[in-house]
Amino acid sequence: MEGDCLSCMKYLMFIFNFFIFLGGSFLLGVGLWVLLDPMGFREIVAANPLLFTGVYIILALGGLLFLLGFLGCCGAIRENKCLLLFFFMLILFIFLTELAAAILAFLFREHLTREYFTRELKRHYQGHNNTDVFTSTWNAIMTTFDCCGVSSPEDFEESLFRLISPRKAVPEACCQRNRFLGDVEHVSLEQCLSGTMAFRHNKGCYSAVVDYFETYIYMAGALAIVVLTIELFAMVFAMCLFRGIE
Repeated sequence: MEGDCLSCMKYLMFIFNFFIFLGGSFLLGVGLWVLLDPMGFREIVAANPLLFTGVYIILALGGLLFLLGFLGCCGAIRENKCLLLFFFMLILFIFLTELAAAILAFLFREHLTREYFTRELKRHYQGHNNTDVFTSTWNAIMTTFDCCGVSSPEDFEESLFRLISPRKAVPEACCQRNRFLGDVEHVSLEQCLSGTMAFRHNKGCYSAVVDYFETYIYMAGALAIVVLTIELFAMVFAMCLFRGIE
């Protein structure tokens, strides 16, 4: 009976890790295709810092899942104690990292307030500067979510941006774009920069981002619980298989 249970566990673990291996391979393929695509998709992604960062996150996640699935499959089917132990240690490291991230997010939650983001925006945002990571990230957020500032366009008053560009009330990223022309041209750039409300986005980015992700918050929480549960079962399976191998 013990031998049948061990054999069943071995093949279940192989199937489980095979799907992880396929998922990792798919993410790696997508990431590499975006970076190496000769059709110019890389330039489109590179123009948006958030998307460009996301590509490298996909590559890192794909590589990790690829390695994890490979170790799990080989360790299970070959009944290799070294591979199973390495698989267990890798899963444990990922689990503890996620736990530490959750604890840090809880401890530093006050840094995610509207006041904190407003203070940082006033201190560091420069306007049209693609070489500054902080500025380019904020430009991408304001362009993506059709918003301006943290709470409103008034956040740019008495800011570094106004010191650099005293003739501009708001940056170009706050200006409305012509939907019929594929968001390439602004509706009226000069009037927007001068402070005319009709030609700029007046909603703050804090509210815009919160509203956008509010519908996904429960899905993200459920997904996190599922992932942690899978990791726990993977560790238990790996250790049971490790101890059951002669």
